[in-house]
Amino acid sequence: MTAPVRIGLIGTGIFASTSHVPAIHSIPERLTLTACANRTVEKAKHFATEAGLPESKIYSSLTELINDPEVDAIDALLPASFSASAVKEAVAAGKPIAIEKPIAANLELAREVVAVARSTDLPVAVLENFVFWNAIPEIKKLLPQIGKIVYFSHYCTAPFNTKSVYLATPWRLHPQHVGGYLSDGGVHQVALFTEVLGEVDTVSGMTTQVREQSGDVDSMTTTLKMKSGLMGTFTYTSAVSYPRINRLLIHGVSGTVAYDFANKTNSTITLYTDTDQAGTTKVVPADDHAGISAEFANFAEAVQKKDKSLLKVPAEKGFHHFAVICAAVESAKNGGTVVKVATP
Repeated sequence: MTAPVRIGLIGTGIFASTSHVPAIHSIPERLTLTACANRTVEKAKHFATEAGLPESKIYSSLTELINDPEVDAIDALLPASFSASAVKEAVAAGKPIAIEKPIAANLELAREVVAVARSTDLPVAVLENFVFWNAIPEIKKLLPQIGKIVYFSHYCTAPFNTKSVYLATPWRLHPQHVGGYLSDGGVHQVALFTEVLGEVDTVSGMTTQVREQSGDVDSMTTTLKMKSGLMGTFTYTSAVSYPRINRLLIHGVSGTVAYDFANKTNSTITLYTDTDQAGTTKVVPADDHAGISAEFANFAEAVQKKDKSLLKVPAEKGFHHFAVICAAVESAKNGGTVVKVATP
């Protein structure tokens, strides 16, 4: 039996405690949390106590974490502006690394991540849990029943939470990454619909900032042309009020597939056809830890088998998710002109 990957985590903030640790602990056959690091050592100590790590496995820098011989791979929860340097350092030391989305703060740094990932046989993953949702293969199974796809609409509103624990985090208050809240949350949505419909070719978009706390633009609506020639729209905001509306509609010449995921633990897929105009709905099984367990299992498998081709979200794919948001922001700055999505 293959030994679990011993993982070292840097960035011991809220998301690390509430999401990464439970997900890692849910797959002990794949991963073991071995060490942690944070530049504020007291935060790392608090995290270590909650995560069950000994004091000897607490570090104050990525360098110290990487140099631990009992750490096989790195889980980096760092602001997007530090992703490229973290990937370079980990790969130089021979350690696989998984970084949080968005892939980087801007396209130049994102290209650096891709370049390093391409230069090595080590797995370099972008942690995009939406790609692993149970709904995706279920949607794909239904698409042949609606005939040729002619149009899609992806519409998502996330009610602004004035009591969110994330509002006070410095990297959200003063974002260095393109699009601020848009690239922070918007890449999730891009990951979802591109996993079903393929990559985006061009974008025409408009953006605005609704909430001062967002630190940057937080709302957008776009018209997309996919590489397949399919056209559609993508609207996303995290700054409005209730209700939460998250819906992907895929229209074909013979029917429509509607995916409603406002309630992620009770999402539904409805198939409408010429012979079933009322539609048939099925509930999608809830994802373990919102898909985070699955994404870590995928990373661990790639590390265990020393095969980066097993990664479902390699650097190139993470780059595309981010580049779509960058194109929308650029388009909006130029009055909604059509912008071609950048490539690495």
